[in-house]
Amino acid sequence: MKIKRKCWMLCFALMLGLAGCAKESIPAGNAVSQTQTSSENKSILDSEAVKKNQKTAAISMPSQSSEKWINGAAMMNTLLTDNHFQVLVEFAEDDPRQQIGQLKEFIEQDVDCLIVAPVPSADLTEVLEQAKEKEIPVISYDRLIMDTDAVDYYAGFDNLQAGRQIGEYIVQEKNLEKTSSDGKSKTYTIEFFMGDPQDYSAKMVHQGIMEVLKPYLDAGTLVCKSGRTKFEDTAILYESQETSQKNCEALLDANYLDGHLDIACTSSDTLAYGVRTALENRSYTQGDDWPLVTGQDAQLAAVTDILSGYQAMSVFRDTRQLAQQCADMAVDCMQGQKPVTNDNKQYKNGTKAVPSYLCGTEMVDLKNYKDVLVDSGYYTKDQL
Repeated sequence: MKIKRKCWMLCFALMLGLAGCAKESIPAGNAVSQTQTSSENKSILDSEAVKKNQKTAAISMPSQSSEKWINGAAMMNTLLTDNHFQVLVEFAEDDPRQQIGQLKEFIEQDVDCLIVAPVPSADLTEVLEQAKEKEIPVISYDRLIMDTDAVDYYAGFDNLQAGRQIGEYIVQEKNLEKTSSDGKSKTYTIEFFMGDPQDYSAKMVHQGIMEVLKPYLDAGTLVCKSGRTKFEDTAILYESQETSQKNCEALLDANYLDGHLDIACTSSDTLAYGVRTALENRSYTQGDDWPLVTGQDAQLAAVTDILSGYQAMSVFRDTRQLAQQCADMAVDCMQGQKPVTNDNKQYKNGTKAVPSYLCGTEMVDLKNYKDVLVDSGYYTKDQL
């Protein structure tokens, strides 16, 4: 079921309200007049709106460290409340125990649907089994929840496609097809910085990248001096900017004191920020010997870096589209209907192939950012 959209600018107003309030729950419509903490959730559920059988969706996000979690929660809140559903939101700040505790509270309150973007290291098997026993549908948002059959649906992006887009951009910008085919000796050095080791989506992005770049690595057109190309060797816990910086500095010190890094293949904008700091700390200069740096999410700061030349590209994952799709899924679940899916085989969480809806992604760089990001209303000219 497609639910009504509302002006997305309201979502960014909500985003500002969400920042810095990790333990707050967002009220729906006129059910309550102010934002209330999780300790007050029971009073929310006793409100007149709930007594009139208003359904309640609970959203559990991993942290407020990334725009995508804040924006996604704000947008789903707007979509669901505008369509007369109660919404509760919690942020776990990358603490597995905190997320499990928040989910337990939601389940104890007999919510009608759970939307969960898991903290990567969180074992949600036991707590979601409680949701299954109460027949509360569970939708995994953006990150796939692993090792439980209590997950009913997954709403995310086509991560293989996203990885291929990163790889294809590198091939195109460095003209690798011509370099490999004409037998000339031109080579490029490359290092990889991938997402959280326990994030299935991050593994899929890496797989997509390697589908494109492996032939050039095998042919010697691309040279990874560190030898770190496998996902388990390049994955960065919690997709941490600080760890990305430290890893990049260590790689540069160990392998590039007498050479130059040509390509920093990062799988997210957050990791690209850390790489940028490392490059600056090792005296790389933008406009001179700056490497090609990739990214993903098209965060505002990343787009600014693209405009200034510090980052070459980012893969745009339209949070509006994902929020809309996930909200539609939640409504269908709460109304006893079967949500629309477009992939029922690819996303296997160790227990089952989770029925999924995968949103598309798009490459963004200096040439097309206006068309993709500004003309679509995702960002305004003033923001950039």
